[in-house]
Amino acid sequence: MNNSFITFGSPLISKKEINEVSSVMKSGWLGTGPKVHQFEKNFSIYKKTKYASALNSCTAALSLSLLSLGIGDGDEVITTALTFCSTINSIINSRAKPILVDVEYNSQNIDPEKIEQKITSKTKAIIIVHFAGRPCNMDKILKLVKKYKLFLIEDCAHAIESKYKNIHCGSFGDFGCFSFYVTKNLTTGEGGMIVSNSKKNISKIKILSLHGMTKDAWKRYGKKGMINYDVIHSGYKYNMMDMQAAMGVYQLKNIEKNYKKRERIWNFYNENFKNLNLEIPFPVEKNTKHAYHLYTLQINKNRCGMYRDDFAQKMKENNVGIGVHYKSIPSFTFYKKNFKWKVDDYPNAKKIGNETISIPISPKLSEKQVIKIVETVKKIFSKYA
Repeated sequence: MNNSFITFGSPLISKKEINEVSSVMKSGWLGTGPKVHQFEKNFSIYKKTKYASALNSCTAALSLSLLSLGIGDGDEVITTALTFCSTINSIINSRAKPILVDVEYNSQNIDPEKIEQKITSKTKAIIIVHFAGRPCNMDKILKLVKKYKLFLIEDCAHAIESKYKNIHCGSFGDFGCFSFYVTKNLTTGEGGMIVSNSKKNISKIKILSLHGMTKDAWKRYGKKGMINYDVIHSGYKYNMMDMQAAMGVYQLKNIEKNYKKRERIWNFYNENFKNLNLEIPFPVEKNTKHAYHLYTLQINKNRCGMYRDDFAQKMKENNVGIGVHYKSIPSFTFYKKNFKWKVDDYPNAKKIGNETISIPISPKLSEKQVIKIVETVKKIFSKYA
């Protein structure tokens, strides 16, 4: 068996993507231009939304969502206690106050039954996270949004292919925010996308994402571009480049093909790990499409005979890369200090955050590598558990 290290989340990049990026470099147009616009169009068609705006990250998408909706000082935004810090930081940086809700243990998604308990007169929006690619319970969440007249932002960093009752995740709320970071199901190295069915919403996003200008560089410097432009907002530098978009356009063409590869790996893991003394992902709910972005194992000391971090170290010693997605938000120093959050107030997020480990599920994995990962997990359990 090959003993080379298996990197967690290593992307599948072909010569065609490299050629696409190379062609952009040769064109002389590297910034926001025709490839970005093509990527936006193709992505909105794929997600069945009316509009899309390509950005430099999902974090930018989350931040601009809040800003464009006028959320700020004195406002509260409800979100999950189990997510990447970007979700929380976007709320803080908009000058609003994040309000945490614990997750459901099985789905690892925000618990709809507990959201209503946190709604106050100051609540303006809910940010949900489709964790690991598993769709949230949109029926229950949408009822709350309608009842309390709240904005809904979907953090779809894990959920490019995800669907709930055959409707694409990201298209339920005011905005859907996507990540194309290197480990994601579709990558542009760095990058993000925001989708919406509101022309007004997306128009404001496009202006805010590029300095608050009324025309982007492509329109200003192109043959048909206008000489003059106006600045109508205090904007940001959050735009995507054509070099990134060229890669994204091709990656999008293969999104379902690569999805099928990850699905096969997911099912192979399920079959091989089902009899081990650990927790594997909860079965996919009926009438949903899981994006299979993360395959997580839960390593409980009492059940497995070792802590998660010990297991992680053994995996790395056996040349298998891992990820931790995620420690609960209240466990981090900054949030404990500034918001006085207590880990024990969010018991499911605490337990999952302390026990979960992600193993590789990239479509780049060879059959031999997948078998090696399975054999490594089994070997560790037979020897140490």
